[in-house]
Amino acid sequence: MLGLQPIHIVIIVVVALLIFGPKKLPEMGRSIGKAINEFRNGTREVTDSFRADINGSEAPGAANNPVAPGMLNTTPAQSVPFQPAAVAPPSAGNFCIHCGAANPPEGRFCNQCGQPLPENTIKPADPSSLGQQG
Repeated sequence: MLGLQPIHIVIIVVVALLIFGPKKLPEMGRSIGKAINEFRNGTREVTDSFRADINGSEAPGAANNPVAPGMLNTTPAQSVPFQPAAVAPPSAGNFCIHCGAANPPEGRFCNQCGQPLPENTIKPADPSSLGQQG
């Protein structure tokens, strides 16, 4: 804690005890604790108001706030409609066995998830052999 070792803390407490006396020390500790608590509450309120300004709404009032005091009442983020990735026609490439995404026939790794693709056992048809009959 702040680079202080236990011996340093003991020395500080002894010096404070000698300066202020045993009767004033608890009172001073209490007032310092209250000051720290006030500071924390103030910073929490400022942080909440900044967050409310960023979200575009005003700080929630105490009367209509169902959340416990000191907690920020946030609204859920706006939902974005799901847009599936463009899928190539089935005869145009390898399909990933992990995510199902279509990939080019010469691809070795999935374009979507990065996993290795299985060997492409179906070769694209040769255009010169389509017109021949056997």
